[in-house]
Amino acid sequence: MELTPGQVAVVTGAASGIGLAMARRFAADGLKVVLADVEEGALEEAAAGLRKDGADVHACVVDVADRAQVETLATETYERYGAVHVLCNNAGVGSGAEGRMWEHDPNDWKWAFAVNVWGVFHGVQAFVPRMIAGGEPGHVVNTSSGDGGIAPLPTASVYAVTKAAVVTMTESLYAHLKAEHARVGASVLFPGPHMLRTGLWESHRNRPARYAKQKPRKTPYRSLGQWEAAMKEAGHEVRFTPVEDVADLVAEGIRAGRFWLLPESEHSDRQIRARSQSMLDRADPSYLEHFILD
Repeated sequence: MELTPGQVAVVTGAASGIGLAMARRFAADGLKVVLADVEEGALEEAAAGLRKDGADVHACVVDVADRAQVETLATETYERYGAVHVLCNNAGVGSGAEGRMWEHDPNDWKWAFAVNVWGVFHGVQAFVPRMIAGGEPGHVVNTSSGDGGIAPLPTASVYAVTKAAVVTMTESLYAHLKAEHARVGASVLFPGPHMLRTGLWESHRNRPARYAKQKPRKTPYRSLGQWEAAMKEAGHEVRFTPVEDVADLVAEGIRAGRFWLLPESEHSDRQIRARSQSMLDRADPSYLEHFILD
């Protein structure tokens, strides 16, 4: 589909990081943008910045884990603008889990699934039927990750499991839309190809009480800056992809009707080939050996 001035884009997790970069890119293309985020202060700041640049913006405080709040977001959007052409189910959190899987706090899994999986599903159910009924071209972009979407990073296994689910959900959505001959397309986004400077590392700042940890952490949460410093001290090169590049990939992918919004990367390609070959050979997942901890 073409992205043209006057269309409407809805972005969750839009107060910072990838979400805000996508909102800015859509606004630069002349689209009206609806920003949804759980963090009110950051959301207001993001909306004010876009309005200062001349964008038509509507901001809603939304916890995507809450189905009713996502339904309200859809209702408000249609009442205000009458249509939605682009939906980016982008909100996500890191789980905060540590240790082996059998040691995890169950609430780490419940919270990560509530946002990363149920949040995407809530977005699909709240918006897609209305997008189809509107009869106009539309597109849904669901944010996954190379961690899980391609192969899991065992040290972030909860997050990986949720992002693998997003890939399968989006594949299914694509098939369902095709079966309905809908004018709405679907894509799954793998931000990258390198690390990104986003608030994902500090997800715990917005963790709701209903998913509070039942077991205290053994180690303090580590910020992105602390991780980067540790990697450099260990002699490892750290590369980052600007979030603006991810937003450009999304806009270009929507225009081209691409399902896999997967940036070129030798590392990702090696993982994809190794995982596929392991399955075809009915062999052990040797592609995980690099990540297996003592």
